[in-house]
Amino acid sequence: MRLFGLTGGIASGKSTVAAVFRDEGVPVIDADEVAREVVMPGEPALASIVETFGRDVLLPDGTLDRKKVGAIVFDDAAARARLNAIVHPAIAARSAAHFARLEAQPLVCYDAALLVERGLADAFRPLVVVAASRDLQRARLVARDQISEAEADARLDAQAPVETKIAAADLVIHNDADLATLQARASEALAEVRRRLVT
Repeated sequence: MRLFGLTGGIASGKSTVAAVFRDEGVPVIDADEVAREVVMPGEPALASIVETFGRDVLLPDGTLDRKKVGAIVFDDAAARARLNAIVHPAIAARSAAHFARLEAQPLVCYDAALLVERGLADAFRPLVVVAASRDLQRARLVARDQISEAEADARLDAQAPVETKIAAADLVIHNDADLATLQARASEALAEVRRRLVT
């Protein structure tokens, strides 16, 4: 099995690219989905979050109130660091278990928004970055999540600038046209990844 990475800023079109990779037969492990798995009821990470932040972070059904936790840590770097210290090791361990399950696959993609920010780019080469202009990201965020432009900017500011991600990339997919163009560029990028890793 050869692993490669997929990353990009929020509302950049990364999910569309991941869908193309899946359609073309490459398993994609989505770090966001893994992050949801490790905080399900009964998981050790959820118990640690409750111990750290209190039972108020739980919804009535016992699941994590992600919005409440987000509100707690968004402007509080120390709280965010405590949350990350709980969640990131759990995500890494669960991701490793998923990779092991796919050992027989020739190629597996790890889709994670913060690969560059967390210094993990070199573990997932070649790294594919989906890049969109800040204006396009903002417009898509406002439309998708029904939030204000100021809220969209705050979310964008919480991630590394697209230029930083591009600087770390081996392959860049520019999402500056229509859906069909993005899908075609994703297919071209995957063909290049296969050329580098599988041939």
